[in-house]
Amino acid sequence: MNVDNDVDQHLLHQFSCLGTTDKDDLVKQLQRLLAGSQLNEATAAFFLDMNNWNLQAAICSYFDFESPFKFPCMTLVCDSTIGEGESVPPNTKFQKSWRVQNSGTEAWPSGVCLQHTAGTQMGDCMRVSVPSLAPKETIELSVTLTSPAHLGVYQSKWRMMTPTGSYFGDNIWVIITVSECGTLAVTQQLHQLSTSQSNDVQMW
Repeated sequence: MNVDNDVDQHLLHQFSCLGTTDKDDLVKQLQRLLAGSQLNEATAAFFLDMNNWNLQAAICSYFDFESPFKFPCMTLVCDSTIGEGESVPPNTKFQKSWRVQNSGTEAWPSGVCLQHTAGTQMGDCMRVSVPSLAPKETIELSVTLTSPAHLGVYQSKWRMMTPTGSYFGDNIWVIITVSECGTLAVTQQLHQLSTSQSNDVQMW
């Protein structure tokens, strides 16, 4: 009994059963077949497109491309500015910052970014460029957001992303309560003013 031949025939049968010309279906099938690879829709579409939307060829290209590549690592150290559920007035700009660490053994590649992936979009900022970080180094990432117009609790999910569109590291959340009595923006403005005045005094 030729086990390798049986396995090959089984895979070919699976691919033949997945026959479709719908691009959205092909993207979902590629994600399902590579379920353990953290493959998002954009990356799946990229590999399919470069192989003329041939599913089997896209899988081969993916493994050829990713096999020597080790995914970066990122650990969320702390929320630097606000905690979960902090109150913010409606339609108000505020800054959200996190301290993160490269918890892996290799430097982050150039071109990584912090990307909004789910939840409420607060303002126009969807992506923030992040410099390459050496192993064990930390960095503070900040985004300027605008609170929604209506009262309530809102959350927004962010993740680190490689230049090829693959997510890595801990999930990062913004969770705020929009309230008429919210004081976060005022507190941040007073802190910035105090810091600015302190710097002016030191310059003199």
